[in-house]
Amino acid sequence: MIDTHAHIDDPQYAEELEAFIAQQQAEGVEAILVPGVDTENIDAVLDVCKRFPGYLFPAIGLHPENITAGWEQDMNFMEQDLLAHENEYIAIGEIGLDYHFDTTYKAEQQAAFRRQLGWAVERDLPVMIHSRDATEDCLNILREFRGLRGVMHCYSGSNETAKEIIKMGLYLGIGGIITFKNSKLRDYLGGIPLERIVLETDAPYMAPVPFRGQRNESRWMRYVAEELARVYNTDFAHIDAVTTANAKALFRL
Repeated sequence: MIDTHAHIDDPQYAEELEAFIAQQQAEGVEAILVPGVDTENIDAVLDVCKRFPGYLFPAIGLHPENITAGWEQDMNFMEQDLLAHENEYIAIGEIGLDYHFDTTYKAEQQAAFRRQLGWAVERDLPVMIHSRDATEDCLNILREFRGLRGVMHCYSGSNETAKEIIKMGLYLGIGGIITFKNSKLRDYLGGIPLERIVLETDAPYMAPVPFRGQRNESRWMRYVAEELARVYNTDFAHIDAVTTANAKALFRL
């Protein structure tokens, strides 16, 4: 299994990080991708990945919820860091649009999203896309870019939207939501090829059942994979093999 989205730089993991990583490895997690969310966690993401080279892989991005009036300065800072660590970052992310709590900086979110997508295309890097209550705008912006590759992180949208996403050549990141009792995601994946799905956790958030509400761990992707096995009428081993191959191909691991 490969966890394509986990915030391992979160302070919740700091005190027991070596033991935590060892446990993930022991339970079948081959690699973990660590997204950036703002200028303040750039060093933390790089530092934690340098502690476990070849196992933790860093990404850089400005999360839409962290976009404020000073977004352009943040973008300039990130671009300089991206240039300075050109061969270290495996992706651009976590980036996207989020209108859930506040739309004060809606235009700025869109501008920052476009700029970061441009970085990805220029450098041939995949993107980790966050979209919440912004589906139409998100898809319209993605359509502006040719040659884009990446994953719609923490996917929980409709079947119609899922089909639009994979038409663009993007992947769906499936995590703990699919195990939730009232989740419709199991139905939304109808007709979506397994070859367009990758596993993720969004750790420390979104832990799957039976650990819902606890700090999430990459090894618990097994419960997500087992739910996917039921959806696709197959077994865990097949889900593991296909989603791992998908992640390796997308992120060139």
